[in-house]
Amino acid sequence: MRKVFGLAVAIAVVAMMPIAAQDKPQPAPPPAQASPSGGGRQVPLKVQLTLSKFMGDKKISSVPYMMGVLTNAQKTSLRMGVQVPVPQAVFGAKGDGTAGTVPQSSYTYRDVGTNIDCQASDVGNGLFNLVFTIDDSTIHSDASGEPADQKKIMRDVPAFRSFRASFAMLLRDGQSMQYASATDPISGEVMKIDVMVSLAK
Repeated sequence: MRKVFGLAVAIAVVAMMPIAAQDKPQPAPPPAQASPSGGGRQVPLKVQLTLSKFMGDKKISSVPYMMGVLTNAQKTSLRMGVQVPVPQAVFGAKGDGTAGTVPQSSYTYRDVGTNIDCQASDVGNGLFNLVFTIDDSTIHSDASGEPADQKKIMRDVPAFRSFRASFAMLLRDGQSMQYASATDPISGEVMKIDVMVSLAK
């Protein structure tokens, strides 16, 4: 009789074990990760930005830049360029502490090239809001527009030109648009910016 009673108790304990396991509180699932921009779905895009330069009706250059941009995320940055040495004349002190009269050459370096930042957001209805910041600088050592005496003085000194723009535009998949057409008042050179966006596949 005791054996039968003990067997019944063991069966009852085993039968209650799954119930106890089910009653044990389960850990809460981790919270959903929000996008860095604060929300919204993330869509991969291919953004092509073309910088074109014209002199009158003649195209001097056309340089395309292709960037992969994720909507509702951190901005995409592109940096291309070189460091250009810029000569400087320094007059060192003499041994007696007085200022010297013979110039000594030294150099500093300046970054020249193209910097592009792009951030995109999905605004719905197939539209994407693209925000750009562009900084394009070039070096020009030709002072052909200067008088002869100034041309001789500036012959070995580079001249820098810069183009900066910040703008936003709404585009659909496969759509392109020209943002700006700006003319350099000194050289007459025309800078044009064209943007095209497409879904990354």
